[in-house]
Amino acid sequence: MSLDATLAHIDANLSQATDRLLELLRIPSISTDPDFADDCDTAADWLVADLQSIGVNATKRATPGHPMVVGHVDGDGPHLLFYGHYDVQPVDPLELWDRDPFDPQVEDTPKGKVIRGRGAADDKGQLMTFVEACRAWKAVNGTLPCRITFFFEGEEESGSPSLVPFMKENAEELSADFALICDTGLFESKTPGIVTMLRGMMGDELTITGPSKDLHSGMYGGVSINPIRVLSKILAGLHDDEGRVTLPGFYDGVPELPDELRAQWQGLSFDHAAFLEDVGLSVPAGEQDRTPIEMIWSRPTCEVNGIWGGYTGAGFKTVLPSQAHAKISFRLVGDQDPDAIRDSFRKMVQDALPADCEVKFKGHSNGRASMFETDDPAFEAARQALSDEWQVPAAYIGCGGSIPIAGHFQNLVDTTPMLIGFGKDDDQIHSPNEKYDMESFHKGMRSWVRILDALTK
Repeated sequence: MSLDATLAHIDANLSQATDRLLELLRIPSISTDPDFADDCDTAADWLVADLQSIGVNATKRATPGHPMVVGHVDGDGPHLLFYGHYDVQPVDPLELWDRDPFDPQVEDTPKGKVIRGRGAADDKGQLMTFVEACRAWKAVNGTLPCRITFFFEGEEESGSPSLVPFMKENAEELSADFALICDTGLFESKTPGIVTMLRGMMGDELTITGPSKDLHSGMYGGVSINPIRVLSKILAGLHDDEGRVTLPGFYDGVPELPDELRAQWQGLSFDHAAFLEDVGLSVPAGEQDRTPIEMIWSRPTCEVNGIWGGYTGAGFKTVLPSQAHAKISFRLVGDQDPDAIRDSFRKMVQDALPADCEVKFKGHSNGRASMFETDDPAFEAARQALSDEWQVPAAYIGCGGSIPIAGHFQNLVDTTPMLIGFGKDDDQIHSPNEKYDMESFHKGMRSWVRILDALTK
């Protein structure tokens, strides 16, 4: 194949590729709202037709929720699977958008051209970088370079209830040498990277009940237990003064960062002061014996995500509440066991309850961390391809968030994930005025062409 000719084809047809993305962005495929179920179905149909237009044997596959899109191309060499999701987040609060979220446009900004609209970066723009790379390859060379499976989900933004059953039922079909996952971003919006570790997640919600009803604080204050005071003391005790989590057994299974990876991360020259300044902060608040980038990528956390109780409306009400509530999440690394941590957390809460109080729990997310070995030469080939396109040395990086699909590929279909994405820090995903940089879209397509070339030589 001619690499230069394929890259030139992408450059010459950028406007047509952008028009196709804008067309997909106009479909309001909000998966969590039943009112948009038909739109999710429409988005799946659109992707099936688009894949078929480049010779992919693509079909829409029913699930108890929104459909999956699966497509196949036969070929020699490695079997690559590409995963993305076509569903998007809700758009509320709508009044904070500068334009209709589903009337996407290319806009000029002080930082360059961007594609504005819900789903532009998460994940339709990212998904289409790979599809457009395949379109260009096919146009120049007549066939795609190897066996490729396309796997697009419609429930990622609503908890993926159908994903695991579907992957189990179709494990043989979805098994490949590598699963390419384009749902990540550039480091500090400029350095391309391959994510090699993802934090897991465990969430718990608790309700502490004291008196059987809300009480007058003048009549009962002092003599009656206050559930908010009990809850506040428990939550305040989850961390020590050095930022370490005090939960018994919490650090079991937490590995030390390998020296080679630590050195590479230090070479990224992460500007934590600017990172915090962007959100009005200045001082890293995690474990004080760790660097800020370790805090984000390779260390576990315990965070209070919500706390409420009593009267919180306008004015003032001197109530002594019957109940106090909180939502707690734990980001996990290494071999930390989310079930063991949930048990430890609940025992700590139970042990801290005074007389006349009881607690009820409601479990939420529960997933282990993922780590990906990079010994296979394909990883270094992909890293070099990214470096060549962006003219910046690509790096193996971590990710503070959780991308469960990566672990599912490892554990359910015995496929090695390779996480490569082109989002930028200010893309405002999940927020009003979401955007995807035109540079990310353009160079993302070119990057995938280079990666396909490198992996199939």
